[in-house]
Amino acid sequence: MKKSILGLLISLSIFVISCQAPISNLDQAAIIPLPSSIQATSGAFELNSSSKIQLVGSSENLASLGEVLSSRLKPATGFDLPVSEEEGDIQLVLEGNNDSEDYEIEITEEKVTVKADSEAGIFYGIQTLLQLFPVEIEKDSKVEMAWVIPAGIIKDSPEYDYRGSMLDVARHFIGVADVKHYIDQMARLKLNYLHLHLTDDQGWRIEIKSWPNLTAIGAQTEVGGGEGGFYTQEQYKEIVAYAASNYITIVPEVDMPGHTNAALASYGELNPGVNLPDGDFSTMVEGEIDFDILDKNPQPSELYTGIEVGFSTLATDKEITYQFIDDVIREISEITPGPYFHIGGDESHVTEKDDYIYFVEKVQEITAKYGKTSIGWDEIATTKLLPGNVAQFWALAENAKLAKEQGNQVLMSPAKKAYLDMQYDSTSRLGLHWAAYIELDSAYLWDPANYADGISKEDVFGVEAPLWTETITNRADIEYMVFPRLAAIAEVAWTPAAKREWAGFERRIAVQGKRWDINGIQFYKSPKVAW
Repeated sequence: MKKSILGLLISLSIFVISCQAPISNLDQAAIIPLPSSIQATSGAFELNSSSKIQLVGSSENLASLGEVLSSRLKPATGFDLPVSEEEGDIQLVLEGNNDSEDYEIEITEEKVTVKADSEAGIFYGIQTLLQLFPVEIEKDSKVEMAWVIPAGIIKDSPEYDYRGSMLDVARHFIGVADVKHYIDQMARLKLNYLHLHLTDDQGWRIEIKSWPNLTAIGAQTEVGGGEGGFYTQEQYKEIVAYAASNYITIVPEVDMPGHTNAALASYGELNPGVNLPDGDFSTMVEGEIDFDILDKNPQPSELYTGIEVGFSTLATDKEITYQFIDDVIREISEITPGPYFHIGGDESHVTEKDDYIYFVEKVQEITAKYGKTSIGWDEIATTKLLPGNVAQFWALAENAKLAKEQGNQVLMSPAKKAYLDMQYDSTSRLGLHWAAYIELDSAYLWDPANYADGISKEDVFGVEAPLWTETITNRADIEYMVFPRLAAIAEVAWTPAAKREWAGFERRIAVQGKRWDINGIQFYKSPKVAW
């Protein structure tokens, strides 16, 4: 197995004309997100047809992790790498059984060892190991070249425990296959939470068996008048399981009390106040309309396909509203093993302030009843938060500070830095720009620990990059708006600010772009980078 450096250089020279030459020093590796520590040593390891993947330790999924690595290496190398407990030159060593996401990779001329105290740590180590090989490792057919990686030691751990992205599947419905594709890309960047924005004015996207009209009526359309769609509970469970296999936890969101027109169109009894028929009733005398009957039997709203916000609200003073919410949270919680449930709470402009406070506090209690921790957009911090609940900062620093003052943490998603639906510049073919134009360097050059006045590192729960879909209709649109910026946000969430610098990221993202090209990812080629 051991080979001299001279021999390796000779073998490499055969392929360098047609393929990317392997890096000669571990410091040259284009790893995203950047690890905590990289120590280069002399020598190199060459993967070959006699290589084997050895499992050391035991867990329910260690063998599956070995198969993940083997399956990722096989297409381009042509090597059928066996996975077993027998001695091998690639070792996956599970040393503990805890929640740590830390890992260590040691590379010598004889072998590669990936060590961690958890399955997640092994999984993240595998993602880094794959980035050490030439970009051709991403090809789906055999490439004749030397599969060499330089020797050294990588030690790594994440800066934040929560590293997420959000997909808005409500304004435009995103099918199961495209959500899985998004999960694949998130996993390679060591992101570990996928927040699904399941409901909004334009559509209700999750089956609720006790309230069937939510999908029979509320899922019928989307922005622009398309046919919409929804996930059955079985399809949703399929997404949850697929995410879990990639060490990603699903966070479901039911936005309320605003952003609820799809629900109000499905069930008129959830509407507040009086719903009058069309016409001018300003001159009618009291008594010609039975307002008591109208108030008790409001009519369903019209389905909505625009992009305006803030016009809808659930009735906050009706018992049926809270029965509805209880049923929805119960059914979704039963098929969501993760600890968090997102209750929305943003842009509820037509809800009276006192009603809003009463509503959010009551919904927090319902969520807690089903064993979930509430997350909500930063407006929820204007109410009394339950201990441990999280405010997601997107707009107002004063709301983030209100959460901190209550002893609660803040999930950082500033619209001016982390919103993936914002245009790159005025020429971007998709997106909006109400918050900012966000070029790649802007998405990278910020620190969650000092972005908002009064919010420090200990107040930050994590980092999340949302993609709202007013202008997004398909996978190609998603890829164009998300990549390369999601890689920038992933590094903001994983790598300490002191280790991050633009020049290094610019070099590494250019190499990542070659991997995306091979994988058919239709990303935005920012003029800030020499692709």
